Amino acid sequence: MKTPITSCPASLRRAAATEESTPPLMATRIFVELITSSYDSPRGSGCPDPPSNPEPAIWTMHDNLWAPWRMTYLRELERRRREVGEEVPALEDFISHAWEHPEEDEAAFVVHRGEHGLLMLNRFPYANGHLLVALGTARPRLLDHTAEERASLWSLVDFATDLVERAFEPHGVNIGVNQGDAAGAGLPQHLHVHVVPRWSGDLNFMSSVAGVRVVPDSLEEVAARYRAVIADSSDS
Repeated sequence: MKTPITSCPASLRRAAATEESTPPLMATRIFVELITSSYDSPRGSGCPDPPSNPEPAIWTMHDNLWAPWRMTYLRELERRRREVGEEVPALEDFISHAWEHPEEDEAAFVVHRGEHGLLMLNRFPYANGHLLVALGTARPRLLDHTAEERASLWSLVDFATDLVERAFEPHGVNIGVNQGDAAGAGLPQHLHVHVVPRWSGDLNFMSSVAGVRVVPDSLEEVAARYRAVIADSSDS
């Protein structure tokens, strides 16, 4: 038997309070969680109505790991899409730029280069040590690459996973690809793989401890740690 909600949850009131403090993406996520939970709908309990046009982007990794500092990045993507239209990429291909300019590796947070691709930090990480793995050749779909290129990509993913485990000793690692804008890709024109270290307890607590950031190190510190681990491996 379902347990009715007799009052509006505090998290939902906060989510709907202001558009500036809690964007539509986050408010919509909370509504979806309530609707799909084991409770009755909160309608009539003082809760605001759900957004009339839920954002498709709620079906992304944000549902599992809340990284609120990414919202500035997401708002910028939305603004650029409105300006240039849906047919034009919202972001310039920063991966291709990094690949073509090795002299800028430190500034671009590139931590490793292979024969066909690279590892670089995600500037808006889901978690401490979040890496992007990509081939230098920009293609939107995994199967747009040849079998040899795909083998090179997964070899880099192997390297990145081992690097993450040695540098941060996480409890687990997320490895994933968002192919296409509809799948949540921030740079759909250049396929890349996310390698994200995870620790027990790094999700589901952020909603109750607002404002606590789960990325303790700066990008410079993370890059330095990765480069040091690679250098130590090369020396041994």
